[in-house]
Amino acid sequence: MKKITFLFLFWTVSFLATAQNTIVDGISFTEASELTLFGKLMPDTPNPYHRVDTMVFKGFTKSENSQVRMSTGIAIAFKTDSPMIYVHTDYGQEYIPISSDLVAIKGYDLYIKKDGEYLYAASGLPKNELRREEPYRLIANMDGSVKECILYLPLFSEVHSVKIGVKEGSLLTAAEVPFHHRVGVFGSSFTQGAGASRPGMTYTSQLSRKIGVQFLNLGCSGNCKMQPYFADVLCSADVDAFIFDVFSNPDVATIEHRLFPFIEKIMAAHLGKPLIFLQTPYREIRNFDMTADAKERAKQEKAEELMAIACKKYKDVYFLKTNVTSEDHSTSVDGIHPDNNGYILWVESIERPVRKILKKYGIKNANSSTRVEKLRNT
Repeated sequence: MKKITFLFLFWTVSFLATAQNTIVDGISFTEASELTLFGKLMPDTPNPYHRVDTMVFKGFTKSENSQVRMSTGIAIAFKTDSPMIYVHTDYGQEYIPISSDLVAIKGYDLYIKKDGEYLYAASGLPKNELRREEPYRLIANMDGSVKECILYLPLFSEVHSVKIGVKEGSLLTAAEVPFHHRVGVFGSSFTQGAGASRPGMTYTSQLSRKIGVQFLNLGCSGNCKMQPYFADVLCSADVDAFIFDVFSNPDVATIEHRLFPFIEKIMAAHLGKPLIFLQTPYREIRNFDMTADAKERAKQEKAEELMAIACKKYKDVYFLKTNVTSEDHSTSVDGIHPDNNGYILWVESIERPVRKILKKYGIKNANSSTRVEKLRNT
């Protein structure tokens, strides 16, 4: 207990200290967590850029403990009229998956609202990433209008501090959370975004921008196997619905053993909320490797068999097919993980049914429904 208290005080003091605005070479820096931080399944963590408080939730392996402290899926919403935006990062633990671009692993992805939609603006990471004291200029030469921005944080890194820099004297203020409701997403490396070139290209982030609903990413590469201790985290989460990518990592025996207890545990904690399960997608490694093909086919068939039973047995359980494969089978970076185009195809394959299911439970973009209502009344 003393250790927990000490760590909490350490993080609190650290972030209070870094929250103060600092000015370096005409650039004013503000701790990002002092703006609007969103996209987190568990909002109350001593380090605001962690996804789970590992001092509260126990049972994780060393690898899982590291992953849930990564900033995957977390984003910052802010407004600024600055012609330039800088980022200054203090990294913690780092993980280098061979299938991902360094920008996705350690970098940032900036979107700016234009004509009612968030449009890609810039992405990158410090040129000399070992010199952590050196701020990185993400974008420059913008006009002086006030812009609504979303900054996606790194997918495969832990960060202790993220500071956003703008030209001294420019506006920098918190914006409202741009997306409505809260949908938790527990999944594999597919969910965490392995293979994507930048943080904003995960299927969860794409769905948020398309549907206008928060999809809260708890992807844990290689470690999403319906473990009971992960279910404890999900049971404690404040969400309106769940999406599960849980058939990609476990073998057939694990799927068969854990699926129904996992469903029943989550349902008991979230009565009446939709639980949407995704079929693991076709992996291009199957094209010629007969052993891989047999293994993947067995997992898909077992998932389909059990989910057919689950969808009949449980009122609020759903099962959706996914697709990450183009006609020419050229959307994989390593035979397993999709590239950006593969993740776009993933979103296209599930966007419509996800919208339909969420709408059934009153989960939709409030701004869109307001616009429709206004049109009806004119």
